[in-house]
Amino acid sequence: MRGVIDLLLVLLLGVGFVALPVFALLPSPWGFAAAAAVTYVVDEVLHVRAPSFVRRLAALHLDRTMRFAVRTVMLLALASQMDAPGVVLVTALAVFSGHFAMMMLYTAVHHAIRRRRVLPLVVRNLDLSELPIPQQPPAVLYRRHLRKLLHLDLPAHAGLLAALIAGTWEPAYAGFALTVGVTVAAVLALLGQYRRVRRMPARDEVFAEVNRQLEGYRPEVALYFSFAAVSRDFMYQVNMWIETLEQLDLRPVIILRERASFRYLSRTWIPVVCVPKADDLAELELSGVRVVLYPGNAGKNVHMLRVAEAKHVFIGHGDSDKLASSNRVSKVYDEIWVAGRAGRDRYQRVRHAISDSAIVEVGRPQLSPIRLHAEHVPGPLPVVLYAPTWEGWSDDDCHTSLIPMGVPLIEKLLTENVRIVYKPHPLTGKRSAEAAAADKAIRELLRADNERRDPAEVEAAVAVVRPRLREIQTRLDELAGRHGGDDAEQMREARVPDRAGAAEWQELRAEWHRIFWESQGAVRHNVILNQLPNLYECFNQADILISDVSSVVADFVASLKPYVLTNARDLPDHEFRAAYTTAGGAYLLDRECTRLPEILDSVRAPHTDPMVLDRRTLKEYVLGPDHPTSMERFNSATNALAAMGEAERAEAAMEAHQAISATALRRTGLG
Repeated sequence: MRGVIDLLLVLLLGVGFVALPVFALLPSPWGFAAAAAVTYVVDEVLHVRAPSFVRRLAALHLDRTMRFAVRTVMLLALASQMDAPGVVLVTALAVFSGHFAMMMLYTAVHHAIRRRRVLPLVVRNLDLSELPIPQQPPAVLYRRHLRKLLHLDLPAHAGLLAALIAGTWEPAYAGFALTVGVTVAAVLALLGQYRRVRRMPARDEVFAEVNRQLEGYRPEVALYFSFAAVSRDFMYQVNMWIETLEQLDLRPVIILRERASFRYLSRTWIPVVCVPKADDLAELELSGVRVVLYPGNAGKNVHMLRVAEAKHVFIGHGDSDKLASSNRVSKVYDEIWVAGRAGRDRYQRVRHAISDSAIVEVGRPQLSPIRLHAEHVPGPLPVVLYAPTWEGWSDDDCHTSLIPMGVPLIEKLLTENVRIVYKPHPLTGKRSAEAAAADKAIRELLRADNERRDPAEVEAAVAVVRPRLREIQTRLDELAGRHGGDDAEQMREARVPDRAGAAEWQELRAEWHRIFWESQGAVRHNVILNQLPNLYECFNQADILISDVSSVVADFVASLKPYVLTNARDLPDHEFRAAYTTAGGAYLLDRECTRLPEILDSVRAPHTDPMVLDRRTLKEYVLGPDHPTSMERFNSATNALAAMGEAERAEAAMEAHQAISATALRRTGLG
């Protein structure tokens, strides 16, 4: 239905613009007024409902400014056709030309302000109140400025149209005066803001203050993250490690390389520094950092790897049987930390000349929120979580079941009287149009089946709780430090946070999940696309998981619940299990899904589940033992590596001292 409405709006916009020259030439001021009103309103609605269509218009050089200019030219044509006096036409032309000229000036000043407010780095959770950073200009002047300025032509348009209809020209002059007056006032107000922003602190002043704060904090462990196209789709790689870092004995710091990272960073009290340029990174006071942790392999990692005084560790963002979890690039790190024995064996099998001693088993501290199978209370319908992976960067790394079997799988599940929770990978459809189409088809299937399942009651329940969920989300964003300000405003608002805020954060997240799941009812299918509910909360709702070769499966193993691996290439079972470690405790689903009814019996009648013991064995092999806990092992590994690095530093310093002493003795003739 939404797609149909959007299509009608697009057609309406097109008809409106086609009608403008027709009514201008007839001439028909009432018809022109109606067509202009339609184009104004529909244009605004499409910016909200169909931004992708608006972007395509801009690619065809039909951007918002051009559309406004077309409307203005057609209005002048209408006035000419209706024999408006020459002085009115000249005045109208001068006003509209002046309006566009002032928009250009405003835009130039706006860009100048934005450039001056770009600082060499951005921080969170360090007190930079000593830096004299001016407040960001008011939103009414600063945000979406072009959209607001363009709409200042409304008084002039309305006044001229009213004058043409009434046959008296006072409304036209009144509209012209209002448009010019408000536009000039806006330009003058922004010029005043430009005067303030000229007092921004210099680059050296910013670095001096940030380094003074870092020196006082004395970070010892750094989590370093970079990605070429940072968005919320990638920041999960950082967010999953935040609570682990907060529990370390050593003082942590987070180093990011892309400015967009802050928009999607989760709440933390840990100091966070974003340094886009490599040369600037080298100027940070990080001399006390002993261990650097890398959740991803990225080209910019080399900018941190060159710091010889620290130990560098690849921790990844999830253990899986994909090639990424045994990448030969990992040889550049001092150590590779894996969850369990399976990770160690994976690296040894690929023979990348990585020493066995460089691989450390630390478990997966993030998995503590996952409830065990024995603690799970089933609902009236079995809950099947379908969480396919994405299509990968290349066809060689493509493990997704979406393309070959995703839609048939959902169709068969819908005949089995189950409740489906569908959570695709955040990057689904980024590379493959086929994957995007399959994802869209699955969502439509689930939407249609929800309508069949008497949605009125559930929709009413969802509508009731929606305001509270929005309220909680707003507060979570506040606690996470997310706001609409620019980088300079982020720095201006940076403060050392109250660590007690963590309790409120956890309580609000728990409340959000409780309200969300209760409002969904016991039979409604769910499509999960946002950060909340998170993956592990989906695990806790599920009776069984269907997924692909990915870290999702390895994490789900912690629950000891039954799970299914898709075997889209229909390999013989023994070959598939030999190729993929996590298949050891899995049911295998063929491409035609013929085994699906048999597999679901393991949920409906748990005593018939033949894979129980295999899953218990696999859990320890993949994730390590339950005791000591993953957090204890991770913390111990961090402390041990930091101590090793400190010992090597001391030894190197001693050797340097001895070398200097020997040189001095030789020069004095005493050696």
